[in-house]
Amino acid sequence: MIHRILQAASSGMYAQQMNLNTIANNLANVNTTGFKKNKIEFQDMLYQKKRMAGAEQGAGNQVPAGVEVGNGTQVASTAKIFTQGQLTQTGEKMDIAIQGDGFLEVQMPDGTNAYTRDGGLKVSANGNVVTNDGNQILSGFGTIPPDAQGVSISPEGQVTVQTPGGSQNFQIQLVRFNNPAGLTAIGQNLYQETEASGAPTLGTPGQAGFGSILQNYLETSNVNVAEEMVNMILAQRAYEVSAKAIQTSDQLLEMTNNLKR
Repeated sequence: MIHRILQAASSGMYAQQMNLNTIANNLANVNTTGFKKNKIEFQDMLYQKKRMAGAEQGAGNQVPAGVEVGNGTQVASTAKIFTQGQLTQTGEKMDIAIQGDGFLEVQMPDGTNAYTRDGGLKVSANGNVVTNDGNQILSGFGTIPPDAQGVSISPEGQVTVQTPGGSQNFQIQLVRFNNPAGLTAIGQNLYQETEASGAPTLGTPGQAGFGSILQNYLETSNVNVAEEMVNMILAQRAYEVSAKAIQTSDQLLEMTNNLKR
């Protein structure tokens, strides 16, 4: 019995430690552009069944409820919550925010694709539109010539680049997934496709459920500081209670050992 108490309580401490890690990461990224907070989810562990519900008790009687002893809790997932972050006006011509569903497609150095909600875009020396880490944005972006006098982006993703020789136009495409929570985060505000997320679907901004584009804006983190602070207090209290259960079981074990003295 003491062993089961220790096992259940220690699993609770470990789960709440992961909960605090998740909360701390959310708070650390409160100012990260396009960051989506994590929500930790728990599930109970395997039960030891001392008596099954419905067991025969003789004379045709059945036990209405069984006897089950749980073995604690475990982390089921740390799912990303893709709710809309607040839109902040920056005035930068290459800053864009996605209002609604969708991601920008990014080409990684190894040739694979990744996806981001971070619209803080830059123009490289050769005119490519890139992320802050220099990874090229795909999504239909053309090159921006060095003599460009202005860049305008419509909510539907129509990009017009004004040059002394006239204007150039190209169309931005967004990507979305059936299960964005199944994407794997790889850092640098990037996600990669998994079997759980499903294959990416291309679409035009503002059409068929895709979000629209806002130029001169950035999407901030969707972390609510007050909510995370409350969650931190609850996790701390839960950790303390589990630790108290271990202390109590230790005292019970000490009392048992003293019985033979």
